[in-house]
Amino acid sequence: MSIDAFVDWASKADPAPSPDGEAQQLAFVALGLLADAGEVADLLKKHLAGGELDRNHLAHELGDVLYYWARLCAATGIAPSELLARSRQNIETRIAKRQAASR
Repeated sequence: MSIDAFVDWASKADPAPSPDGEAQQLAFVALGLLADAGEVADLLKKHLAGGELDRNHLAHELGDVLYYWARLCAATGIAPSELLARSRQNIETRIAKRQAASR
């Protein structure tokens, strides 16, 4: 499945509109993203402290992060493929600047 197709699916997966409008729905989705990103961070923190990395749980939480990210893309009208292209360009620019500064 392409990332654009996933975002299209995610936008329809929970079609119930928020009774409080768009702002409430954006807040709900953003908080879901942050909560699940926090779960990812907690799993990695435990691993870095010497615990075993539960890859199945990590995959579950990363999937939830991706779902909420996709819902935010859909809700704001940002095409995920365009976002990925922009992100790649920004990161490549940062890497090139860092490499040039270290010479």
